[in-house]
Amino acid sequence: MRLGHFFSTAGLLIGTVFFALSLTPSLIPRTDIVQGAISGLSFAAGYGAGVLLIWLWSFLGLPLPGASTRRLLRWIAAALCALLALAFLFKASGWQNSVRSLMGLEEVSGVRPFTVALVALAFFLLVLLIAKLFKRTYFFLSRRLEKRIPRRVSLLLGLVAAFWLFWAVINDVLLNAALHSVDSIYQKLDARMQPDMVPPDDPAKPGGADSLLRWQDMGHQGRRYLALGPTAADIGEVAGKSMEPIRVYVGLNAAEAPRERARLALEELKRVGGFERSVLVLITPTGTGWVDPGAINSVEFLHRGDIASVAGQYSYLPSPIALMTEDAYGKETAQALFEAIYGHWSRLPAETRPKLYLFGLSLGALNSDRSFDFYDIIDDPFDGALWAGPPFRSDTWREVTAHRDPDSPAWLPQFRGGAVVRFGNHFGGYEKGKVPWGTFRLAYLQHSSDPIVFFEPQALYRKPAWMNVPRGPEVSPDLKWYPIVTMFQLAADMHAGIAPKGFGHTYAPMDYVRAWLALTEPQGWTEQDLQRLREKLNTYNAR
Repeated sequence: MRLGHFFSTAGLLIGTVFFALSLTPSLIPRTDIVQGAISGLSFAAGYGAGVLLIWLWSFLGLPLPGASTRRLLRWIAAALCALLALAFLFKASGWQNSVRSLMGLEEVSGVRPFTVALVALAFFLLVLLIAKLFKRTYFFLSRRLEKRIPRRVSLLLGLVAAFWLFWAVINDVLLNAALHSVDSIYQKLDARMQPDMVPPDDPAKPGGADSLLRWQDMGHQGRRYLALGPTAADIGEVAGKSMEPIRVYVGLNAAEAPRERARLALEELKRVGGFERSVLVLITPTGTGWVDPGAINSVEFLHRGDIASVAGQYSYLPSPIALMTEDAYGKETAQALFEAIYGHWSRLPAETRPKLYLFGLSLGALNSDRSFDFYDIIDDPFDGALWAGPPFRSDTWREVTAHRDPDSPAWLPQFRGGAVVRFGNHFGGYEKGKVPWGTFRLAYLQHSSDPIVFFEPQALYRKPAWMNVPRGPEVSPDLKWYPIVTMFQLAADMHAGIAPKGFGHTYAPMDYVRAWLALTEPQGWTEQDLQRLREKLNTYNAR
């Protein structure tokens, strides 16, 4: 069988255009394998668009060229496809380096065109195989139905039946099997007891002999969170007279239901004196239960240890998987913990209770935002929240960004002069309010190169607002919007992109220091003190 009869010429031509455009830069540097996957999917999308256009042309009864003309067009299209693909592969290294240079990474000497092309071809052929299998299934079901019902009805029901069959196989068989395997792996990782993570010697500490929470029930991330925090001596080296911070963590295995775990967290926090500190931070972890050490260490140093924090685990899966499988459960857990902690805090005398702040990173930011209703706290609001790298699905973030002040960019918005909500990154931003920041404060920490924040499904057909000029300082000027292709690029950035600390979805300790300084206003910090703090935090977060 000749390739010209097996493949669509229009499909190959448009697919090659999509392939070429997929080599242009996006937010995060890519490996050759990831680039190949993006390019293969883009090629498949373009190929499908070409096939659809030819079908529509024929359906409308428009004239088609003769056989000899079609053969000529195939050769011309083949030459154009080869030249276009080679030209863009040749420029791919420069585009990748335009992103890498903004992030302080070494330049790549060359994107391996053979690797990219081979991976792209494999992805394209896989998609094409699935599409042809779907087409055969559709025709088979339609013909069987046509024997019993009218032809037009059989075509419609055959299409519905084919979609249902493929969805059942993909969702109920393949996806469930994959999730089961991933769940098993991460469950074992969560239960792993590291030799250097031993229960605390002090029986009064969380996880100690007198604790309401057992050390083995904390989970892997919970034990790290409790064991690796700074001591009073560590903080004293930077900030002078200090005390040891209080940390409480309730693991997923501490109790069966979210409300039971929330009650345990509250009672443990009361037992260890958490409500007697000046500041209390309610943390919603990421999907794995991880609490970013840069976030909590920085605020503990800034407040010289006079601080308590409490976190509740709701999953042990990575955030993208937890978002798909345990979305409602994460929200339920965050709500239960907020109701327990806020409920007790709000009954304490206002003049003696600690200042209460919320914190979440990534999926933790999303669930922290969902943990309370503004109408329930309006009479007695907590003091504020810091949400870092909020996913694009975050309701408050989307509302504020969409209704930002007209003179501010989408990647660093200003909202109503900054009276309640302010945005910042490692270049600043929190100081740009046009009116004083009120007593109730919401702070967002987001890099303009963070795909978790700035991915949007609408990039399929429209240019995202954050790509307008002026752009974020860490976004390549070579980044352009292309229909369909850009969405694939951003999706790959979100799931497979890895950026250095301080870029993308990886937040550096000093990013948090700037945010906590502006949000909580700890007293007595000079520039020299902050320089010592920067050096200290770098050693802590390297562990």
